[in-house]
Amino acid sequence: MLASQVDCTIARRLLVNYRVDPEVVAAQLPEPFRPQTVSGWAVGGVCFIALRHLRPAGLPVGLGFSSENAAHRFAVEWDDDDGRQAGVYVPRRDSGSRLVSWSGGRVFPGRHGFARFDVKDTGTDLRIQAASRDGSVRLLVTARAAKAMTGELFSSVDEATRFFRTAPLGYSPAQGPGCFDGIRLLSERWDAEPASITEMRSSLFDDQTVFPPGTCTLDSALIMRDLSVRWAYQGHLRPRSLIGAARMHHGGGRLPPGR
Repeated sequence: MLASQVDCTIARRLLVNYRVDPEVVAAQLPEPFRPQTVSGWAVGGVCFIALRHLRPAGLPVGLGFSSENAAHRFAVEWDDDDGRQAGVYVPRRDSGSRLVSWSGGRVFPGRHGFARFDVKDTGTDLRIQAASRDGSVRLLVTARAAKAMTGELFSSVDEATRFFRTAPLGYSPAQGPGCFDGIRLLSERWDAEPASITEMRSSLFDDQTVFPPGTCTLDSALIMRDLSVRWAYQGHLRPRSLIGAARMHHGGGRLPPGR
């Protein structure tokens, strides 16, 4: 049974952003998601995140554990009964913790692959290298604190922070076909600083069979540190076409659980 809420401290979160051709991103997104655009660009990226004291909400801090993690993500929007929604679609998560990898989708929301992480963090300079056990994900980033935002997506740290903070809901593939698990990030603080990227390699965003030359460009980065947060499970999301097909098949009854 999934824990409905998980508490932890974000010791470090590096958000690396790419500006991408919206049509290329749209081809990578499952229904019901579509690219959310900024200045005519879709926003892709990798979230490198170090978690401390990770535990189901209500348990003492001392029972929590730590993990290094990475997630590929795209800013998206979709429609539901309440209208247009915005958030992120996360096609892949990887963790350096075998416990997180095993418990993701079982105890904690969100499935995770297992990856080896090598991290060097001086507080000013940061280097993270990760390689998944299945060989499909390879990442390398070197970054350092900067004085101002770079790139074309966001004109300031405040603009970038507002963009991500107002879309804290992320969906990733669940066990059921065409079904997605939702997680909402809750935090009273959302302090961020600009970071400059001196090297970035991504087996996804560097793949020119997926992102042809000229369609995907490294844009900017933000770094966050020492934030107490809660991850709240939001349940399943199913495309309306799948729901309609299931209702026809089941005579208008409720759709069976996705797991």
